Amino acid sequence: MDKVRVDKWLWSVRIYKSRSLATKACKDGDILIGEQRVKPSQTIEIGDQIQVKKNGFDMTFKVEKLIQKRVGAPIAVECYKDLTPKEEYNKYESWFQRSKPVEFRERGSGRPTKRERRELDKFKGE
Repeated sequence: MDKVRVDKWLWSVRIYKSRSLATKACKDGDILIGEQRVKPSQTIEIGDQIQVKKNGFDMTFKVEKLIQKRVGAPIAVECYKDLTPKEEYNKYESWFQRSKPVEFRERGSGRPTKRERRELDKFKGE
């Protein structure tokens, strides 16, 4: 086995949750080999560099092993080398930290009264 379809490989190494999502990403132009957009049926070889645009992040992978069947995460990690720049991971962390934490209220206490809402807003600085 010296060549594998790009959509099948992306699914089997767990970059995409399903093969149909990997196929759709190829059709939408979110997968690049070199600077070229690829079709789902495009074959890849060991040493190819794949750029993936997913959820607003640009990830880059180098193919280390070719597999056709989906495998567990520890084995999947051995099949590629992650060449994604550190800035992309920092972009994810800054986005994740900016999202507000979910507020918690004791079960059975009901909705806050108008007075409690004002106190909460004052406490949060809103």
